[in-house]
Amino acid sequence: MKDEIWSMVHVERAALIEDLAPLDDSAWETPSLCAGWTVHDVVAHLVDTARTTRLGFVVGLVAARFDFDRQNARGVTRERGATARETLARLRVVATRTSTPPAPLGSRLVEEVVHGEDIRRPLGLTRDYPTEAVVEALRYLTSTPASFGGAKELVARVRLTATDTDLSIGDGPEVAGTAPALLLGVYGRPTAPAALDGPGVAALPTPA
Repeated sequence: MKDEIWSMVHVERAALIEDLAPLDDSAWETPSLCAGWTVHDVVAHLVDTARTTRLGFVVGLVAARFDFDRQNARGVTRERGATARETLARLRVVATRTSTPPAPLGSRLVEEVVHGEDIRRPLGLTRDYPTEAVVEALRYLTSTPASFGGAKELVARVRLTATDTDLSIGDGPEVAGTAPALLLGVYGRPTAPAALDGPGVAALPTPA
């Protein structure tokens, strides 16, 4: 499964590069769905995490005095080029890397899909994500405790039902929608109006 997940991650990186390539520099300064970050910042973050090794993550976290947000901010500053073209070139260089922070590989898929939407939606871009990639990301996220950025506790209270594939996770009032919409909703990102439906919607995280 390891090779399959990396293959999905690489597909998402390549798709994002293709979507970003025609954009002018001004588009890169659009506020993303990731609070406080522009599109350019999110791309720089993706470059940083693609370069990050397990040891490098630990060293960086110690240097940031165990402040995860500070560590991320330093990574963005380090990998954000002087121009959008420079940052895009850096993303191309790391697109096929298989290094990772000390986290399960499923986290790489969550990062690529969620940050892909953080970038695309404010720019009016759309992507038809491969179902298997989104399902794998959802399964990882809903099996991971909230203390590690997951939603395991949430699916003890609601049932997620995908309308575009055979997937049902959790127990409780239903939240129904496409797999990508469920992933964004569970992660706490805003979804399109009526993208999610059911009595369990009110239990989802409130978007920042």
